[in-house]
Amino acid sequence: MSDAAFLDVRELCTSYGRSQVLFGVSLVVPRRGAVAILGRNGAGKTTLLKTLIGELRAGAGAIRFDDMDVLRWPTERRVRQGIGYVPQEQSVFGRLSVRENLEVGRLSAPERGSVDRVLAIFPKLERRLDQAAGTLSGGERKMLAISRALLGNPKLLLLDEPTEGVWIGVIEEIAEQLEALARDIAVVIVEQHLELALRVAETAHVLDRGRVALAGASSEVRSDPQLVRYLTP
Repeated sequence: MSDAAFLDVRELCTSYGRSQVLFGVSLVVPRRGAVAILGRNGAGKTTLLKTLIGELRAGAGAIRFDDMDVLRWPTERRVRQGIGYVPQEQSVFGRLSVRENLEVGRLSAPERGSVDRVLAIFPKLERRLDQAAGTLSGGERKMLAISRALLGNPKLLLLDEPTEGVWIGVIEEIAEQLEALARDIAVVIVEQHLELALRVAETAHVLDRGRVALAGASSEVRSDPQLVRYLTP
């Protein structure tokens, strides 16, 4: 597999019970760089990420990661192989301190990452190390969740709505760090903040009712007159 297809997803189909959500979704993610997944609520974006990390089982299709067929692998094995995941919902332990949350992230990783490294990425967390995670701002909790995932030394990072509920003044800081991360590893980002997503990602896929409706370079997707149709509720 070439760098151009570090993650290669082909004709992926996923269902919740009897309700099919994804219909033949295909995408390619390079070894370094970011791909944005866009679409209105209910389009299948989170379902796609949960299928890639193994929380949901695909009914059909193929997922190849780093030249390995991971379609039937459990989540734990995918994480050990280098796929990190930051879910949309709360993903920090609120009663534990920031330091303790980071240590949990290190202990769950086969190759423990450097706490100093993630604190350099998000220096605000260094001033909050002894603070309970549940008392952090929305932006700081997102930073902590991303930092915990990075402590697993992922080769591919899946991010579901990393700026949801984040104060606008912090969004720029998160965007800058995601741009920097995407220069070193592969990133798939689901994001409602259109300009942030298209700025961070070189390519974008727009989902509509579980199918890829638009795909291409971010600049092309941004200028496509059909884009607003697929993003408007």
